Amino acid sequence: MFSINPIPAFSDNYIWCLSDVEAGKALVVDPGQAQPVADYLKSQSLTLDTILVTHHHSDHTGGISELQELYPDVRIIGPADSRFKNLTESVKNGDIVNWQTIRFKVTATPGHTLDHIVYFTSTEINGEPALFCGDTLFVGGCGRLFEGTAEQMFNSLNTLRALPDNTAVYCAHEYTLANLRFARHWLPEDLALAEFEQHCQRLREAGQPTVPGSLKAEKALNLFLRWDDPVVVQAAQAYGQAKGLQVTKPSEVFAAVRHGKDHF
Repeated sequence: MFSINPIPAFSDNYIWCLSDVEAGKALVVDPGQAQPVADYLKSQSLTLDTILVTHHHSDHTGGISELQELYPDVRIIGPADSRFKNLTESVKNGDIVNWQTIRFKVTATPGHTLDHIVYFTSTEINGEPALFCGDTLFVGGCGRLFEGTAEQMFNSLNTLRALPDNTAVYCAHEYTLANLRFARHWLPEDLALAEFEQHCQRLREAGQPTVPGSLKAEKALNLFLRWDDPVVVQAAQAYGQAKGLQVTKPSEVFAAVRHGKDHF
């Protein structure tokens, strides 16, 4: 009944479109540009009735005003404590958003920004539960800490890590190969990472996205979720020793990995 498709925007953004084809309705997540969304909706004979916002950055919100002009009755749902004020409904941690027969649970995930939230539904879409996670979690990576602390982002990712393994990770950027280059630099002998990198390279060469990811794969491969993996702990401690960083507890392992990626 429902399907999710990426709408490419800018150089590496994905605006996710959740469609109910029978009803002719669509929901989009983080529309940083309006025209790609409008073109896609027209091509699919869909009417936009809901926009979900994960955080205030303009590459996630820049197209909303224009879309609101095209679809005056659209619901615009986003974080209550956000700098982005053009919302029709504000939500906070623990709230539920209903769209058609789908229920999304809202979870606060501060770190990349302080207002960041994600939307999770256990309803299987394309055969899997769905997580719209904006810039909190990427395939092979996580968002930079523009406003929050490493401790906040660690706690946010720890919450997401507890979701079901078969959750599809609908992140907002095509950063996968860059994330994997960093991961392979840190763990050059990790064969699973090498195989996954090759798989993603083949997808990009074929013009295909590397997202959505699988949460099960992220737990196994993503350095930013492997703070209790002895191999990652050892690499983080070696990095921390070289950089003068304390790396003893899991959140400090995460912080060392984030520092390493920021300076890679």
